[in-house]
Amino acid sequence: MADFAQPPTDGGARRLLAHWGRNFQGLRSPLARYGLAVVSVAVALSLSLLLQYYQFRDAAVPALALAIAVTTWYAGNGPAVMAIVLSSLSFDYFFTEPYYSLAITPRDLPYFFIFVIWGLTVAGFSAVRRRVEENLRHAQEELAKHAVDLQAANKELEAFAYSVSHDLRAPLRHVVGYAELLQKHAAAALDEKAGRYLKTILEASKRMGNLIDDLLGFSRIGRADTNKIAVNLEQLVAQVVTELAQDVSGRDIAWKIGALPVCYGDRAMLKMVFMNLLSNAVKFTRQRSRAEIEVGCSQQENNQIKIFVRDNGAGFDMRYVTKLFGVFQRLHLPEEFEGTGIGLATVQRIVHRHGGRCWAEGAVDQGATFYLTLPKV
Repeated sequence: MADFAQPPTDGGARRLLAHWGRNFQGLRSPLARYGLAVVSVAVALSLSLLLQYYQFRDAAVPALALAIAVTTWYAGNGPAVMAIVLSSLSFDYFFTEPYYSLAITPRDLPYFFIFVIWGLTVAGFSAVRRRVEENLRHAQEELAKHAVDLQAANKELEAFAYSVSHDLRAPLRHVVGYAELLQKHAAAALDEKAGRYLKTILEASKRMGNLIDDLLGFSRIGRADTNKIAVNLEQLVAQVVTELAQDVSGRDIAWKIGALPVCYGDRAMLKMVFMNLLSNAVKFTRQRSRAEIEVGCSQQENNQIKIFVRDNGAGFDMRYVTKLFGVFQRLHLPEEFEGTGIGLATVQRIVHRHGGRCWAEGAVDQGATFYLTLPKV
């Protein structure tokens, strides 16, 4: 029990006492709790008498106060009262005149009362701190439980979305296939209105197919394992630009790719991030006679690199910036710009899986800038 000679301070001592606290929490019986009070006071008294024998004066007050604090911390209020009584009697018997008597002289009476008040104060602070620590521990346990439940719910939701999307693809293919056959073989027999109806069915079915494909891809991002390696972002972005340039031949696009660092992540997923961001930049600058798209690295700090993708396209209203990264959220009409509203949600999910974050800034008809952070190598 000599370990109780040190108070619960910061650093290693606090961790050590926390370890003892977990051990003492297993002692629920009254015998163990009140036994701790007796043993703590006995150890403090023995230490005080030993120090007094070697001419170390005034050691009784801190030693007995420590015994009260330890008892309050680990045994509760009842044993704490017992520790205060035993400490007060021991202090009166061994350290106030007349010695070895429970009588108190008028001259030592204030000293004795100060000790009792000090013991009560220490017990009160220890009780409050113990209660706060217990509340924090309970809160942490509840948070951990909710985190596990939330993770399980997310997995169930992802599995549900994957299953539903996968099961919808087969009947939708039949709808598209038979609608195309009907358009091919019966177009001459249909009047203008019926032909328009059939065309609408085909367009809506194909748009729904794109939605299902994007939703499946979004679900796979949450289910797939990440294979993190060192990724040269400059080479990766150059590859994405080359692939996109094949689909936008004839347009005047000024690409400005700055010096990009090497980051740590899954190369396939990061390629999907920049493919989505740069595809958006290409799409929303379609109405510009000369599109300007820039990719760069603005800063590096806290083991994170900050990348931006900027364009001079249609932009967006900052009042709705919180909707940008939501699934199926769109800030423009389908007639203006095609899309399913899943691309930016996929970007955010991948970036979050890499321990980063993403956000955007923009203004209507003044372009937009998308930012993301990724871990350094």
